[in-house]
Amino acid sequence: MKFSIDLNLGRLTLVALLVYLGISVQIQAQTLLKPDRVFDGTEIHENWVVLVEGNKITYVGNLEGRTFPKATTEMDLPGTTLMPGIIEGHSHLLLHPYNETDWNDQVLKESPVERAIRGTVHAKNSLMAGITTMRDLGAEGAGYTDVYLKKTIEQGIIPGPRLLVAGPAIVATGAYGPKGFHDGVTVPLGAETVSGKEEAIRTVRTQMGNGADLIKIYADYRWTPGADSQPTFLQKEIDAMVETAKSAGKYVVAHASTPEGMKRAILGGVETIEHGDGGTLEIFNMMKEKGIGLCPTLAAGDAITQYQGWKKGTDPEPQRITNKKKSFKLALESGVQIVFGGDVGVFTHGENYREMELMVAYGMKPLDVLISATSGNAKMFHLDQLGNLTEGFLADIIAVKGNPLKDIKAMREPVFVMKDGYVFLNAE
Repeated sequence: MKFSIDLNLGRLTLVALLVYLGISVQIQAQTLLKPDRVFDGTEIHENWVVLVEGNKITYVGNLEGRTFPKATTEMDLPGTTLMPGIIEGHSHLLLHPYNETDWNDQVLKESPVERAIRGTVHAKNSLMAGITTMRDLGAEGAGYTDVYLKKTIEQGIIPGPRLLVAGPAIVATGAYGPKGFHDGVTVPLGAETVSGKEEAIRTVRTQMGNGADLIKIYADYRWTPGADSQPTFLQKEIDAMVETAKSAGKYVVAHASTPEGMKRAILGGVETIEHGDGGTLEIFNMMKEKGIGLCPTLAAGDAITQYQGWKKGTDPEPQRITNKKKSFKLALESGVQIVFGGDVGVFTHGENYREMELMVAYGMKPLDVLISATSGNAKMFHLDQLGNLTEGFLADIIAVKGNPLKDIKAMREPVFVMKDGYVFLNAE
């Protein structure tokens, strides 16, 4: 439920009570947020404040010499860093960790109804973790359930982040799963299959018409279980899907982990490459030249390797992790834009911070990680009123204890979450 209030006496007490009860609250009068420091999407500022009115930011800066109307409520957030809401770049709200139920069984045995119910919980957990916007890159066998999940959030029926959804995703015929059944069995697949230019165009148009905000394709994948990934689509098929999406004002992202699969996606004009495990310096330089972002999904590989038996911190580092560190280092060296996105759903929703911690552990500066997760992703995803704490921008704002520039683990537990001017969490 959403309640708009405009009270003075006892106003913050009422806000705290409603938030405690799980009711989001929008404060119509001016509210002055007073943390220890502000990360505005680009840099950290000490002793800054942020003024919110309705769902807009109306002032960001130093408090000295400023006067505000008498009705302005001051909300003290001591010991915190205030920042834009986090923008998650790669998620699957309709999946849950593979060590709970493997991917095949989620696709084959959990109905879209069950997965939608799980998705409502995942959406709330994401929001409470400070994720105010997220790209959901594939319903993984649940059709357009992500489109309807987005709709219920927008209508205020359930709490959750702003969503950009891809719907079913598109794969080449024969290249996706679940697999392992004889050829007489019809198996529900985790994505929509196409072959040929005409079918690819038709499917892109169908998905957009059914509510997809963007199109996700699989530029490479395993043709048989256990095999190495290989390119899937022909160049002309990728070119046609990208052209079709762009003509409708939308864009394409590509799952790609092989150099050839990445190259075809780049030449086709996708906007981001997801995973990129086998990327070379040459490939990353091509991406930088064309303004294509890399979403490395470090946390997914880290989680899956642990599910497979790796005792992190005790066992020797698996080759998969070593290789990922090397490719991520090459990406940083190239200067390609890094898109924050962990492939959450492979691991627990609400633990998006895992990706940030690994980005730092693998060599990225904490400031660059914060930029990637806020203003960088906003720019990459065409969100022109999000990602910065700037006058006139939408009031998607969070606060964390401590200073994440000194310790990125500060991102683990937000104490304040505001989305579109509504307070969803105030633990202060």
